[in-house]
Amino acid sequence: MAESMRGLHRTARCGELGEEYIGKTVCMMGWVQKSRNKGGLIFTDLRDRSGILQILFEENECGAEVFEKASKLRAEFVIAVEGELRSRGKDANASLATGAVELVAKSLRILAEAETPPFPIEEDSKTKEDLRLKYRYLDLRRPDLAKRIMTRARLSQLIRAFLSREGFLEIETPTLIKSTPEGARDFLVPSRLHQGSFYALPQSPQLLKQLLMVSGMDRYFQLARCYRDEDLRADRQPEFTQVDMELSFVDMEDVLEVNERLLQYIFKEICQVDISLPLQRMTWIDAMENYGSDKPDLRFDLPLLECTEAVRGCGFSVFSQCVENGGKVKGILLKGQASMPRKKIDSYVELVKGYQAKGLAWFGYAEDGSVKSSFAKFMSEEDVKRLTEATGLEQGDLLFLVSDEKKQVVWNSLGALRLALGKDLDLIQKGQWKFLWVTEFPMFEYSEELGRYQAMHHPFTMPMEEDLPLVDEEDLSRVRAKAYDIVLNGTELGGGSVRIHQSHVQEKMLEKLGFTKERATEQFGFLLEAFQYGVPPHAGLAYGLDRLAMWMVGAESIRDVIAFPKGKDGSDAMMDAPAEVFDPQQLKDLHIAITEE
Repeated sequence: MAESMRGLHRTARCGELGEEYIGKTVCMMGWVQKSRNKGGLIFTDLRDRSGILQILFEENECGAEVFEKASKLRAEFVIAVEGELRSRGKDANASLATGAVELVAKSLRILAEAETPPFPIEEDSKTKEDLRLKYRYLDLRRPDLAKRIMTRARLSQLIRAFLSREGFLEIETPTLIKSTPEGARDFLVPSRLHQGSFYALPQSPQLLKQLLMVSGMDRYFQLARCYRDEDLRADRQPEFTQVDMELSFVDMEDVLEVNERLLQYIFKEICQVDISLPLQRMTWIDAMENYGSDKPDLRFDLPLLECTEAVRGCGFSVFSQCVENGGKVKGILLKGQASMPRKKIDSYVELVKGYQAKGLAWFGYAEDGSVKSSFAKFMSEEDVKRLTEATGLEQGDLLFLVSDEKKQVVWNSLGALRLALGKDLDLIQKGQWKFLWVTEFPMFEYSEELGRYQAMHHPFTMPMEEDLPLVDEEDLSRVRAKAYDIVLNGTELGGGSVRIHQSHVQEKMLEKLGFTKERATEQFGFLLEAFQYGVPPHAGLAYGLDRLAMWMVGAESIRDVIAFPKGKDGSDAMMDAPAEVFDPQQLKDLHIAITEE
């Protein structure tokens, strides 16, 4: 039978009791982690979000009635205990923050009893994630997961404090907005009052924060809830939080400068890491050519090597014909890996095929001077010499090569291979924090599916001024954007851009993306109209707060830093969502009918 806590007041959380409380009477509340009956003594570990405190029930101290009640305690009972805090002396537990003290109980109230949990409430749980997500409220009691959620909360507070000091205003924007094209799918919300019409949940407050700059708010930020109806990955959720910001009367340098100081501040406060400024920068084309990725992991040095000219006209037709047709050949050199087993090499061949590469050529130059290769027999001595000189291949080394007429295939496949090799060969330097700004992204990327160019970021990004004349050309691939991403250890933490603030440039961008004037007005008329009333130059950036927190706490997945995340398929096992609407009247009110195909 649960008891009331009437008349009791908690003194502190378990982890907050230090030696200054020794000799004082305190009242503690929390969950029973475990309880051990040693005859005339009962040792109970009391747990809350801050840590664990040992409670000692001695029959001659607390009395027979309290001792009898304590003997019935089980894991996850919620209790309130009053007593005197004493030193544990030589019996101190160094592994606990409160291990130097214990509470000698005088009274006990059982505030709530508990069934046996479906899995142990313990750190580093080996329980399958699906079960833990179903009982997420229990999973959150685990000290390691609770600590991650608390760290995320502190991160949010630090970001708010820093940006407020920098003159930013925290302004909320609507979460029921108009659906706009481009990017991922919107989550749609039917309107009851406007039959046949729908709101959309925002993928980003992009247009709204630009309108705040038009309104003169000057510096805005928001920890914004955003939604994308897309397939999930380890670092993706259908709903997530952005650290969103926008600044007026600035260019790229201003945005990067304030954000470098923000990163330096929060990583020092939470991770005790000193970040040297300014952060490294790299253009998008250099990142792709050297690392095969626009978010390169710089914790290990394994660059992509340019081999196109070295194999031009060689006897291996796969290379020579690719080069003749305007393709690209690049490679990765592995020092001292000539003896890599063929089975392992074959696994890498299969890996690159997953990125549309037709195959992976390899050349092993053994210590004894012998050669094992998938293509050397087709090449002359002169061909081999040119290749070894271009790549620095020496005895004991292994060279991997990919060729394709589409440079994106070469980049993507070798970029994935580079990451796999970095992990498999233990090349990644642990404990490193390699930040990088990637700049000068392409403004447009061609979509084979749509048969036209689309914006790589979004249609409101400003092209580089020197590339504006190229916008009128048929080939838009050379137009660079004033866009920038912040990358940490191979993960994109966030990105942003300088925005278009001139109406004629914005209209030109939309035209190049296939928008007629009518469609542009229909979709973005409110923005284009606002641009007629004086728009300051502005720029912004948004971080994924979940990803940022994930790196800071050392988690493997963003689900570990979200209180109630969705599963891999986007469902909520705890609430059993999404679910059917049980009351047909709800659908009738929305003018929606569900029909079977």
